[in-house]
Amino acid sequence: MLNSYSSAFLVLISACGLLTWQQYHKKNETSPDEEPLKQQTAVTSRAKAEASQFTRLFLAVYTLVMASDWLQGPYVYSLYKDQFGLQERIVGLLFVTGFLSAAISGYFVGQFADKNGRRTACLIFCFTYSVSCFSTLVPSLPVLFFGRVFGGLSTSVMYSAFESWMVTEFHKRRIDQAGTSLSSMFGIMTTLNSIVAILSGVFSEWLVEVTHTKRAPFMASAGLLTIAFWIISAYWSENYGDSHDCDPNLANLTPQVAPAQSILKTIINDRRILTLGLASCFFEGSMYLFVFFWTPALKAASNPSTHSLPLGMIFASFMASVMLGSLLFNLLISKYQLLSPSRLLTIIFAMASSSLLTPLLSKNESFTFWSFCVFEMCVGMYWPSVGYLKGRFVEDGV
Repeated sequence: MLNSYSSAFLVLISACGLLTWQQYHKKNETSPDEEPLKQQTAVTSRAKAEASQFTRLFLAVYTLVMASDWLQGPYVYSLYKDQFGLQERIVGLLFVTGFLSAAISGYFVGQFADKNGRRTACLIFCFTYSVSCFSTLVPSLPVLFFGRVFGGLSTSVMYSAFESWMVTEFHKRRIDQAGTSLSSMFGIMTTLNSIVAILSGVFSEWLVEVTHTKRAPFMASAGLLTIAFWIISAYWSENYGDSHDCDPNLANLTPQVAPAQSILKTIINDRRILTLGLASCFFEGSMYLFVFFWTPALKAASNPSTHSLPLGMIFASFMASVMLGSLLFNLLISKYQLLSPSRLLTIIFAMASSSLLTPLLSKNESFTFWSFCVFEMCVGMYWPSVGYLKGRFVEDGV
């Protein structure tokens, strides 16, 4: 079955490469009328150099940070259950602790970063996530729960502070004048994130095979975070949120309850926003459940006496499926315009539901694996679909 997983990974990567080439080929088809426009937007070499330096510094840190997160993905459950021998209930509590920590800290990490500096928040992230990684060296429940709390806190910072720092610096340094748009930066980040996730799965598999311990990916993550900490402290400048320079006396005069009531009223009265919110809640809830259950589900469908699951390769295949889904979204919506995002979203929900139902009907390992790949492909199509609909239906401030 190991060769089957490798073959599946190659098939998924080949499909991603083909779709990526098609989109890249389309984007580079420039009509003669567009050539004069390109010449008109010529920029100075100094602006280009500054934009290039900014892009390299940010993307280097972004790649290290995302790799440190993805490296841990394949072996979190297996480390707790197989190597530490913890009960299923305890493993579940560890996962829930991380999710709760991320949810609770999400309410204040953004404000903390805006007030005390995004660079400072990013440095704190590198420290707290390293602590979470090192907690796996001690197979003690209090230490492991402590590590999960720090891991959840770090996740909230990771998905807010780094992006906020980049956007603020982008506008402050006027990088757009060098011909680099903010949308292209986000596009590069999305592509990089997908590639890093796939490579991290393969690399974590190799680390475990070489070191014979499932702690190895966590230690590698800590090493990447150390490098990211050094780059941030040495080369990043500090920036703050818009509220940093505001008069605190004026801030105290601003009513806080009315906007919340207004937002809630808008959500309840607008059926589109309410429906989209509920749909997102249920689908993303299934994603969190999938994070916990995919490893035991595959183990239940496999024969442990004949082979052990290549969790890193499986994880890489899942990430390739996510990338394939995002590429299919661009193909269906942007290029051929075969479906509307709302119609595609209903198809995504139906496909995802069916894919998670398959393992219940069949205990075949191959069917279970491919059904999970279909689910991850749905995840890849879900994010741009729901992002488009939120941008269309939800106004700023809601």
